[in-house]
Amino acid sequence: MTALGDEIARMLEDAARQAREAAHALSVAPRPQKDLALTAAAAALRARMPALLDANAADLEAAPALSDAFRDRLTLTEPRIEAMARGLEEVAALPDPVGRVLAEWTRPNGLRIRRVAQPIGVVGMIYESRPNVTADAAALCLKAGSAVILRGGSESLRSALAIHACLLEGLRQAGLPEAAITVAPTADRGFVAAMLRAAGLIDLIVPRGGKGLVTRVMEEARVPVLAHAEGLCHTYIHEAADHGVARCIVANAKMRRTGICGATETLLIDAAIAPALLPAIITDLRALGCRFRADARARAILPDLDPAREEDFRTEWLDAVLNVAVVDGVDAALAHIRRFGSEHTEAIVTQDEAVAMHFLDRLGSAVGMWNTSTQFCDGFEFGFGAEIGIATGRMHARGPVGLEQLCTYRYQVIGNGQLRP
Repeated sequence: MTALGDEIARMLEDAARQAREAAHALSVAPRPQKDLALTAAAAALRARMPALLDANAADLEAAPALSDAFRDRLTLTEPRIEAMARGLEEVAALPDPVGRVLAEWTRPNGLRIRRVAQPIGVVGMIYESRPNVTADAAALCLKAGSAVILRGGSESLRSALAIHACLLEGLRQAGLPEAAITVAPTADRGFVAAMLRAAGLIDLIVPRGGKGLVTRVMEEARVPVLAHAEGLCHTYIHEAADHGVARCIVANAKMRRTGICGATETLLIDAAIAPALLPAIITDLRALGCRFRADARARAILPDLDPAREEDFRTEWLDAVLNVAVVDGVDAALAHIRRFGSEHTEAIVTQDEAVAMHFLDRLGSAVGMWNTSTQFCDGFEFGFGAEIGIATGRMHARGPVGLEQLCTYRYQVIGNGQLRP
């Protein structure tokens, strides 16, 4: 390891050790103290809005060669800063998840056993360009009693540090240790490597970003990881769909914000209604700037659509590009999703409740939706106040990860002198 690598490793180790001490303080902090830290940080975000916008403008200026979707993710605006502040206040208003009795029972020998929620400890958050993740992740970890080490993308470092200053103001006002929320002071990739090797110091790594980032974390981490690889989300229009509702949902699911993981990447439409409805949907989306990759059956209806390759259906575009396929009913749609999807979020549009429940019951994905936009897959929209990310694995947490999912548990066993025979 180089001298710089040694220095970065020591920087991470020092931060992690201080975070572990802070995590102990957070684990026993009463709810009012944690809530004060969050509401004071929200006030600081509003008070320092001009400084936040200046820091973000410097980030944008320093990284000019960005796609429109990437620039959108990186950009802070007054409404987005206000949304961050509201998110902190909403997390403060939620019940404290720490210490909840999750289950309780009595054994035949009289032993009483309780399963009780407790903090994870120290969370390492590795994310890319979206600065608001700094505030969202910090708020959820703090309320869930865990310290957090945040390493954002190099493009958003100035924005992340400006947001961090507001979070520190909240911690100071509440009398909580500042090491409870740490932002990596360097954009050097060696800091990420040091986090991934920090077994015993960091208890959980949460990556939030593109496939390359998540793949690297999954391959290199010696710390447990909570992640999703891609957001290959599908919207399926069943033959019993209301055409007007379907058009509005697809436009929102694809084009509201194309660069988020809950954006629909593939439209599936029943063959029975495709000739009548698909041209209208394409016209709607074209007017919004969308481009298309279509299978042969869709191109038979609209020959001017660009042909889709098989790999297109496995591509998370994060851009104004939509895959289109015509299918023969709900089971064919489910088969397509199983073949190409990433188990993130899928939606069905139909007026037939039986078909909708057939679709939802047979999905393997973390989130299934009926007659609404896949872009609702979001912790804020789920009522979690914010989210630290979306999980698509099969262990611990799935879908938007909020306060409850950021807790583990322990057992308490209460006896009155029982001895094991």
